[in-house]
Amino acid sequence: MLGGWQIVVILVVILLLFGGKKIPELAKGLGEGIKSFKDAVKDGEEEAKKEESGVKGELEGGVANKSTSTPQSSTDTTGKGSKA
Repeated sequence: MLGGWQIVVILVVILLLFGGKKIPELAKGLGEGIKSFKDAVKDGEEEAKKEESGVKGELEGGVANKSTSTPQSSTDTTGKGSKA
């Protein structure tokens, strides 16, 4: 477990390495990256739900359409038939 002094030493080293001006820029960039990652995950989940509901609708609709549709015959019912 990190003690109070160890955290202070780590913060001082970070301050010396990056400087006072760079730290806010790094934090801002990190925050924007995390936000865009969360947005992408949320969009992916929404897209997956839409696809899932679309597949369910197609399956349910396909079964209903097949049971109510009339079979089509490939024979000519006009009696005129094509002569080639």
